[in-house]
Amino acid sequence: MPGSDDHRLTEIEHHLHRDDPRFAEALDAGLPRRPREYHPPRVWLLLAVALAVLGTGLFLAHGLLIATGLVLAGVAAELLDPHRRSRPPRHPPPRSWPR
Repeated sequence: MPGSDDHRLTEIEHHLHRDDPRFAEALDAGLPRRPREYHPPRVWLLLAVALAVLGTGLFLAHGLLIATGLVLAGVAAELLDPHRRSRPPRHPPPRSWPR
């Protein structure tokens, strides 16, 4: 049975390297680093400010505040996405024209 344990540990290591390569490299080097899931408080602060600006814009019926709040909320949501680096690009590169 020791082979199955080694296989399982290798599988876990592979998934860790695939999901969060910077954390796995820091773990290999012996330099602790916070996993990607622990986002810095600045991003949460940005989200709180965005929602406050959006709420103020809705309360005052001011279009510029509403737009600013929506943009800031979108930026904060993008920064909070744990899988943003692992996604392929949204638009494939253009193909050359057939001749």
